[in-house]
Amino acid sequence: MKVTVDQDKCVASGQCVVAAMEVFDQRDEDGIVVLLDAEPPAGQAEDVRHAAAVCPALAIEIQD
Repeated sequence: MKVTVDQDKCVASGQCVVAAMEVFDQRDEDGIVVLLDAEPPAGQAEDVRHAAAVCPALAIEIQD
């Protein structure tokens, strides 16, 4: 699994962090998504897919 984020699309809702805090974080100054792990372990795949699904801006892309 490879994860990418589009910070220009991000609306700083924080749903990705709630869903997968090991993979996503937010910048302190504006809340925009920060990708912590572009290739998370298989054990986090379900959480990462959930994060992508709940992102209101569709800023998370997953490639298998």
